[in-house]
Amino acid sequence: MDIFKKQESKVRSYSNSFPVVFTKAKGSWLETEQGDRYLDFLAGAGSLNYGHNNPIFKQALLDYIEQDGITHGLDMHSTAKADFLEVLERNILAPRQLNYVTQFTGPTGTNAVEAALKLARKVKKRSSIVAFTNGFHGCTAGALAATGNQHHRQGAGTSLNNVTRIPFEGYADIDGLKLFETMLADNSAGMDKPAAVLIETVQGEGGLNVASNQWLQRLEKVCKQNDILLIVDDIQAGCGRTGTFFSFEPSGIKPDMVTLSKSIGGYGLPMAIVLFKPELDIWNPGEHNGTFRGNNHAFITATKALETYWADDQLEKHVAACSNIIANVIDKCLHDHPDMFVQRKGRGMMIGIECNDGDLSSQITKTCFENGLVIETAGPNDEVVKFFSPLTITTTELEQGLAIFENVVEHVVAKNFRKAS
Repeated sequence: MDIFKKQESKVRSYSNSFPVVFTKAKGSWLETEQGDRYLDFLAGAGSLNYGHNNPIFKQALLDYIEQDGITHGLDMHSTAKADFLEVLERNILAPRQLNYVTQFTGPTGTNAVEAALKLARKVKKRSSIVAFTNGFHGCTAGALAATGNQHHRQGAGTSLNNVTRIPFEGYADIDGLKLFETMLADNSAGMDKPAAVLIETVQGEGGLNVASNQWLQRLEKVCKQNDILLIVDDIQAGCGRTGTFFSFEPSGIKPDMVTLSKSIGGYGLPMAIVLFKPELDIWNPGEHNGTFRGNNHAFITATKALETYWADDQLEKHVAACSNIIANVIDKCLHDHPDMFVQRKGRGMMIGIECNDGDLSSQITKTCFENGLVIETAGPNDEVVKFFSPLTITTTELEQGLAIFENVVEHVVAKNFRKAS
């Protein structure tokens, strides 16, 4: 541990919550160099929807490397990229009647967001963007400007401009879309007409806030009526995390652009893309690029993920079943301890329980880790305990992790009750 304290920047965060040295991982389990095993309810913040070292992906990657397949290709053509694009069209886009082209950006989610915002501004010839309260879109300047979290915004060291923020559904009991429509129609409202609206349909870091289908449909209508592009940031909520491949599917909307990263690479390898309608593709060659936008190893595992888990609806059914199991545990805690917990939040396997405050959620997650469960928090005050296991977790493993959580809750409740009395 000394090497990390000596050599690594203080900017690290997850290691502060989980102060051990991990050395191996398989499926839904992490293992330390001492051989201690932890159930993983973090899953790389959504980058490991298919688990650690998924054997199907691993073998495909090993075979590809053994054959001296292209590793790094900038944006040159390769068989690995061609296979990914074909499977993406066949298994994901065509069945959902989505007509998108694919842009490969730098390999992080924030770069996909940057590319989408730049393209929207280029297409509409407007600089302003509308984002939402509690949204999180990344830590590079453009994406950070659209991010609400003050902790991250304060790290910028510069002005974060050209973004107007409006209330997300349910925020402060304000009808944000009515406000948005009114301001667009009012020449004295002080709102510059935006090029695009950027939204997470389920806000991850913002606290698992869910936009209803009706609200999203209203938002899409407002955008269309006012010639504004609609961008869905599906970096955390996509790839099945909310129960369908895209988080917006239940609403029936068809965004102009969609950003994907995290689990799009399948294996946890860095990869990010922007999907957008063909008529928006007005980029000049190289206008937005990145040295590592051609991570062919990620193309191999991404293709296997789409072939293995998205050729039928079995994974979706499994996610729905697991979501019900988690929801039942959360609802029991809400019933048994109404003085400690507020509500269930999220959708699918992007689900959590809101605690009265961040101190309580911190006690719970810290004690969970001491008992073999890696689990984190979300929300403006870290008040939401966030259940984020791999989607491929077995029901036995899921119930094992939930049992740890329930036992910890009882321990924390008893401890706090003794303090109060």
